[in-house]
Amino acid sequence: MASVAVLKKSQSLEGLELILQDARNQGKTIVHCHGVFDLLHVGHIRHLEEAKALGDVLVVTVTPDCYVNKGPHRPAFQEDLRIEGIAALDAVDYVAMNQWETAENAIKALKPDVYVKGPDYKPGRPDLTGGILREEAAVQLVGGRLETTNDVQFSSTSLLNRYVSMFPSNLNGWLVQFRERYTAEDVIDYLERLRALRVLVIGEAILDEYVYCQALGKSSKEPILAMQHVSKDTQLGGSLAIANHLANFCDHVELVSYLGTIQPHEKFIRQNLKTNISANFVFKSGSPTIVKRRFIEEYQFSKLLEVYEMNDAPLTDREDGQLSDLMSEKLANCDVAIVADFGHGLLSQSSIELLGEQAPFLAVNTQINAANMGFHTISKYPKADYISIQEKEIRVDRRDARGELKPMIEGLSKDLNCPSVMVTQGKNGTLLYHQEYGYFESPSLAVKVVDRIGAGDALFALTAPCVAVNIPADVVGLIGNLAGAQSVMTVGNSASVDRVQLQRSVESLLK
Repeated sequence: MASVAVLKKSQSLEGLELILQDARNQGKTIVHCHGVFDLLHVGHIRHLEEAKALGDVLVVTVTPDCYVNKGPHRPAFQEDLRIEGIAALDAVDYVAMNQWETAENAIKALKPDVYVKGPDYKPGRPDLTGGILREEAAVQLVGGRLETTNDVQFSSTSLLNRYVSMFPSNLNGWLVQFRERYTAEDVIDYLERLRALRVLVIGEAILDEYVYCQALGKSSKEPILAMQHVSKDTQLGGSLAIANHLANFCDHVELVSYLGTIQPHEKFIRQNLKTNISANFVFKSGSPTIVKRRFIEEYQFSKLLEVYEMNDAPLTDREDGQLSDLMSEKLANCDVAIVADFGHGLLSQSSIELLGEQAPFLAVNTQINAANMGFHTISKYPKADYISIQEKEIRVDRRDARGELKPMIEGLSKDLNCPSVMVTQGKNGTLLYHQEYGYFESPSLAVKVVDRIGAGDALFALTAPCVAVNIPADVVGLIGNLAGAQSVMTVGNSASVDRVQLQRSVESLLK
């Protein structure tokens, strides 16, 4: 249990505003530091001591757990422990939990005379988010100045990776070997290659609807569970979600899909697509835009029931012709075609053949679901350059529930004349096969799992362009598993894979 002295140092931001105003009235100089402080070390201690020497009162704000943006395995220590550790230092007068993702609002509230960053924030050092510039602007706005300390520099991330890792030993071993081949800068440079790609996404537009309920009990007259509606959340799913993932990494994204003429939801969809996505739709007569509605028990996030609102009949000949013309036009101006085929009536066999003939690079994912089990497999595609499917999907395609996985992958690669095949295996990570270079296994990086819906789409979205530009297979595995790990930390597709967060995860893992 924390001592009384330590507890007195811990304040709310509102309480600190009053305390610091009194200090200013007494002519005291206020110094402010901010950070995560995940694994407090001698570098932090010297940084805070040097900061305290710049004034009379040192206040430290700490990043909340929900905003620690250093990868799926962080923070290693919960916010209350990090605050207690900071408060125990003699140099620190007060410590408070920040309420926001970044420090600007805390700076404006506390109005420090000096805002102090560590030596890794000196001018000329890379700043992925531009955060230091915003913090400097905020402190200048309140009449203060920015300073950086000069003492010995350590890395909490590097120390945690080596001595307090949250990962199992086999993953730690994989990361040690990966660090010997690549630096974080290498991986980030590979990601930069994706920016210039002109990407075309083709697949069903799906709205994922989450209906949150509270359980009331068994109905008095029938053997059914009665629920009380609490709230509803609608998200972009299917090819819409994949396009949004890609738009954070590629500057030019085109989307081709269909909407229904009944309740098309076009305005909602266009409003929630990223601004660098050009969306093109064929309208399917007598059909709704696909909605997959999931009923969720709110307290435990238990999924109770799923209802599909759709017409999965094929497009009419006229609509299929419109789709073919649209695809031909867009394929002529793209570098990579990424096909997310959910088997809900968008792509006819003639459309599939057109893709194989005209796509400059064809990446395909076919998903099995409740509506197409046994009727929809990857073998519908006679040709592809890259395939990403889940282990159960390749087993259904190969009609082999328990056999050796690698011969199935090699058989699929040969049958579809596809040089690269990735199989996702949930908590067991991914297995990427290349006809020339063989197999590359990458472990799962997910530590906190909220919802697995959409994780495969996120992985597919990021790995397809990586394979297209010949990024090394082991780097593709790392990027894909980081995308999946980021995805499972949110409900469904409520947030697309964030470029800066993924880069920070790379930096955190490879230090």
